[in-house]
This record gives sequence, structure tokens and C-alpha cells, in this order.
Amino acid sequence: MNYQFIRYEIADGVATLTLNRPDVLNSFHRPMADETIDALRRTADDPAVRAVVLTGAGRAFCAGQDLQAVLPREGEPAPDLGEIVRAQYNPIIRLIRHTEKPFVAAVNGAAAGAGANIALACDFVVAAENATFIQAFSRIGLIPDSGGTFLLPRLVGLARATALMMLAEKLPATEAHAMGLIYRVCPADRLMDEAMALARRLAAMPTRALGMIKRALNRTFTNDLDAQLKLEAELQAEAGRTHDYQEGVAAFLEKRTPVFQGR
Repeated sequence: MNYQFIRYEIADGVATLTLNRPDVLNSFHRPMADETIDALRRTADDPAVRAVVLTGAGRAFCAGQDLQAVLPREGEPAPDLGEIVRAQYNPIIRLIRHTEKPFVAAVNGAAAGAGANIALACDFVVAAENATFIQAFSRIGLIPDSGGTFLLPRLVGLARATALMMLAEKLPATEAHAMGLIYRVCPADRLMDEAMALARRLAAMPTRALGMIKRALNRTFTNDLDAQLKLEAELQAEAGRTHDYQEGVAAFLEKRTPVFQGR
């Protein structure tokens, strides 16, 4: 697929996916969603990609859905918003959460609606000091989608999640960091350097082990203790059969830095 509304680059084991509709604050319409889904599938399938950075062009990360794209046309019924969620946003969230590689969101400005929840679905969120997060849905009579009602209560607790979703107030990056919603805040002019340094660090680590950590974290949301203990044993057995485990042990015994290959 040729990309018109995103940019996709790979270097040093890191895939950088940039949402690229800066004139509308990188809000989604169907073509950009399709391109994003295609690029995320590429990251999942490409063994050369060992970490992913997701960011936005211009002054925003992503303003969510482009409302102009879902206005009813004259004489036609209004679009089915549920179908838009199923076709555009659910696949993006599933790919971020189920691709067993680390994702870093570099939030360079406003992250609103689905844009906020796409960022929060990533394993690490690094935000510029001027970035903001807003669950904007209730402002137009909608509910949070793109995993928002699943992720937010687990990240910050029910009381804070309720306030963020119902009141739809802008949350500055520094406050988001203070409440444990995101990983790190940095000056705007350092954002991509910080995010790329983190992604390159992750890309040099044992990718399969990181992926299994992600799998276990996904399951802890629904497993009870016994089920999680069983899963840990299964994943540990799988990790113990990887090349990178053998390399890690050898490097430890030889008192040298391991060279992981992601397999």
C-alpha cells in the first residue's frame, strides 16, 4: 500500500509511524485508518522491526475522529458510528496491544478522543510538556471508544477515569504523569530524541521476552491468580527456549554485554 496520510520509516530496528494530516490535527478519516492498520500489520510481521514509535506530524498527536468525514450527506442516513469504531479503531487498538513488540507513543501535542486512547494503548507514552490528553467524547454526546473504557480505569482507577471521561477536561501532560497515566514528560524540543532513544533501547533487548511480558500484562486484566500463575509458567518455559535467553546467560557467565537478536 502506498501511504498518503501517514509516514512509515524503519531504522535501527525501530519502525516510526507518523500520522500525517497536520492540517486537521491528524484526525482520522477512513483512508488514514486503513493506512495505519496496514502499517501496524507490517510492524507485526517484519522481524527487522523490534520496537515501534507512534507520533503525529505538526502541532498535534491526533485529534481523534475527523467529524467532517462522518457528517451525513444530504438525503442519506447518518453513518453508523459503531461500524466506524469496529472498522477503524478496534483493529488499531488490537494491533498495538497484541503485537508482541514494544510500542512508544511520542505525544507531541493534543491527544484527543480516539487519539488519546490510541496513545494510551501503547506500552510507553512519552509526552512533550505542552501536550494534553482529553476524553472529548462526552462533549458531543458520545462515549469513549478505542479501548478508553477498558484502559483508563486500569491505569488511574475508577474515580479518576470517571472524571476524565464524563467531564472531558483537558489533562496537561505533567498532571497525566503525576497520576501515573503516562511514562515520561520532556521538553518539546527533546521529545523525538527521548522517544527514539527509548525505542532503540527496547529494540536492542530480547524482543520475544518483551513480547511475552506484554502478553502476560494483557491477560492479567482478566485472569485470576491461579490462571496468571499458570500463564507465567507457560511463558517462562517458552522464554527459556529462545536464543536470547541462551545469549543472556552466556553473557552473564562471561561477564560481557549480551547481544540480543530478538529470537
